Amino acid sequence: MGITFNADEIFEMAEEIERNGAKFYREAAENASDEKMKRMLLDMAVMEDGHLHTFEEMRKELGLREKEAMIFDRDNEAALYLQTMADGRGYEGKVSLAEKLTGKETPEEILRIAVDAEKSSVVFYVGLKDLVSARAGKDKVEGIIREEMGHIATLKKELAALK
Repeated sequence: MGITFNADEIFEMAEEIERNGAKFYREAAENASDEKMKRMLLDMAVMEDGHLHTFEEMRKELGLREKEAMIFDRDNEAALYLQTMADGRGYEGKVSLAEKLTGKETPEEILRIAVDAEKSSVVFYVGLKDLVSARAGKDKVEGIIREEMGHIATLKKELAALK
């Protein structure tokens, strides 16, 4: 039996990922002792806020039919990506279901958590992109994927600078 989502549900999941990401970066910034690290984490939070706004706008543009119609995913691959995210595994900004930031993490640990979370977001958005029509904003999803990949590069540079 396949898993189905409508476009509204998919965008709702994307919004939650971005909310979690912004929250994670703000919490990590609160605990950062280094000013440069704190600024970088706050900048990342602002970028996640921007992605949230993009998905909120895309969701508002959905018509009634798109909100009700189920997404057809013949091979069920994209739906499996999305279901993994919906189950709470890999959401951007979540260390795991059971863990939260303690404030005792090293900058390296925070950056590694962030890199893993950004990678998970890219996987989700690649699955999302395949389900979004050009009219519904496929190009916007592609733009967010590029930005998330840019986040990974930024985080990796910060990680390398710590060594």
